[in-house]
Amino acid sequence: MSLTRRQVTTAALAAVPLSFAATGTASAGSRRPRTIYIAGDSTAAQKYADAAPETGWGMALPFFLHKDRPVSNHAVNGRSSKSFVDEGRLDVVLGAIRPGDFLLIQFAHNDEKVADPTRYTEPWTTYQDCLRLYIDGARARGARPVLATSVERRKFDTAGNAVPTHGDYPASMRALAEEERVALLDIQALSLALWQKLGVEETKTYFNWTATEQDNTHFNPPGAIAVARLVAQELLRTRVLRPQDVRRLDQEIPTSWITWPEATA
Repeated sequence: MSLTRRQVTTAALAAVPLSFAATGTASAGSRRPRTIYIAGDSTAAQKYADAAPETGWGMALPFFLHKDRPVSNHAVNGRSSKSFVDEGRLDVVLGAIRPGDFLLIQFAHNDEKVADPTRYTEPWTTYQDCLRLYIDGARARGARPVLATSVERRKFDTAGNAVPTHGDYPASMRALAEEERVALLDIQALSLALWQKLGVEETKTYFNWTATEQDNTHFNPPGAIAVARLVAQELLRTRVLRPQDVRRLDQEIPTSWITWPEATA
């Protein structure tokens, strides 16, 4: 993948319908539902029956949104901001996204894998270069990009303090969001504070801890619901969505609402 400062050409920007450019997102929203596309990794991804009870937060996000804000979850296990692009997955999203839609972008977990050149990005250079591909691609199609710092893993020090695990990636994304004037959902900071509040033992009930597995990265239904709530609250706080777009922010969501479909061939 060739990583340049700008991948979107003037011609591509000119391809945005003039009617949308003139009237803004409100007119697009009045004609049809405005979809929230998710580009991300396994923490957000759709899980299937063979992975239950593992649950991506993207599976729970619709519980907090009204039906005219549908979610199209393209997050996939094991992907970084780089590999998602190299595999053509961003092209798929950009081929479907329409003016007035949203592209919610969360990567870092796999960008950190230094030993894997197919996924690794350096926080202050190639990571930002990759993220710009998503930002520019969404904007070129009249959609709104939204950056989300990666949800934190479950890690505590010996004193019981929740410990950040993502190095410079959250700071890099925050800086890029400011530079590009993109809305930022600071899920890393919020999830770290939530894990600190819950503590060492209670957080185990939010992650995919089973009789045979102790997974401190991926969520079970309560954890996915909790993180999706943070995402929805941040979408409201940053005014990406309006109060009438969200629901149930202060309500308990039954874990029985989470379902795992059978994987298709």
